[in-house]
Amino acid sequence: MRRELFTPDHEAFRQLVRDFVAKEVVPHYTKWEHTGRLPRELFEQLGSLGVLGISLPEAYGGAGLHDYRYNVVLQEEAARALVTLGTVRTQLDVVLPYFLDYADEDQRERWFPGLAAGRLLTAVAMTEPGTGSDLAGIRTTAVRDGDTYVLNGAKTFITGGLLADLVIVVARTSTDPDNRRAGLTLLVVEDGMPGFARGRVLDKMGIKVQDTVELSFDDVRVPVANRLGEEGAAFGYLGHNLPQERMTVAVGSVAQAKAALDTTLEYVKERQVFGTPVASFQNTKFELAAVAAEIEAAQMMLDRAVRELVDGELSGADAAKVKLFCTEMQARAVDRCLQLFGGYGYILEYPIARLYVDARITRIYAGTSEVMKVIIAKSLGL
Repeated sequence: MRRELFTPDHEAFRQLVRDFVAKEVVPHYTKWEHTGRLPRELFEQLGSLGVLGISLPEAYGGAGLHDYRYNVVLQEEAARALVTLGTVRTQLDVVLPYFLDYADEDQRERWFPGLAAGRLLTAVAMTEPGTGSDLAGIRTTAVRDGDTYVLNGAKTFITGGLLADLVIVVARTSTDPDNRRAGLTLLVVEDGMPGFARGRVLDKMGIKVQDTVELSFDDVRVPVANRLGEEGAAFGYLGHNLPQERMTVAVGSVAQAKAALDTTLEYVKERQVFGTPVASFQNTKFELAAVAAEIEAAQMMLDRAVRELVDGELSGADAAKVKLFCTEMQARAVDRCLQLFGGYGYILEYPIARLYVDARITRIYAGTSEVMKVIIAKSLGL
């Protein structure tokens, strides 16, 4: 399929990433899966290549390129190599925009050089036990006391929280009975602050290489100087970045569905049943033809949305449509591909098994498919 989304600069970046992934990621990936995290050294290597600082200002060691297409290339090349760089993706696509949009000059000087170099790792702590997608129901509190906030509460499902040096915590600084969305504030908790503790590393079904943890805050004193943006304005900040966050999931879904198709095509041409290649059966041809058609439809939809995101024109409803379609397509595609592996598809040494279990989360995080449907329905006036 011909794609007109990328420029020669993006393609040069693609080759850089492809070479790096092949040399520095693929040989170690199985070990990282067993340890349950990406090593800090990987972030430092990516920082030295300039990958982590693409969107950061040049004054702080970045490239100053506000172009989401570079993030797309990184995800596509990881999927092509049958790996995932989930915590890297989270830092670039989900967390970094909050720093870029809301950090003041002092915060930029303190944190941006380390972010660009891969020395400072990040996470964002929104979800709480019992709240899920209901951000208005956040119960973590931060009470102003002079030049600090006293932070108390707990967060769960925090990607990258195990190694994070900076954690953006969504906390309630005031309560308005008539408006549950009001009164939320973003505070940056730094590693080592008294009262900040990491709890369980959650044992997930898939994406084993991406650490996901519980965090707790017991009278953590966070300087007012660590507040991102205005007090009480966080709900609007969170909503502003949600289209990109949901696009990030959609990009990974399409890229991983393509990886599933590619590895299945290779397998069915080599695997023989009843003395003939699996690829020769009509059912195989029909199944993979259908998968290929769905992937191309999703890719076209996704590329248009990426262009709109880059141009600042992507609406929340359109981002929800893209996430819904691409993640549901991924689920169908990977399931159909795995079926063609027979019993081997259930064995984790085959990449299709990992692609299958990794795919299940995409219809849940960054807003479930059901939440996407609610958003789309509202845009239809329903």
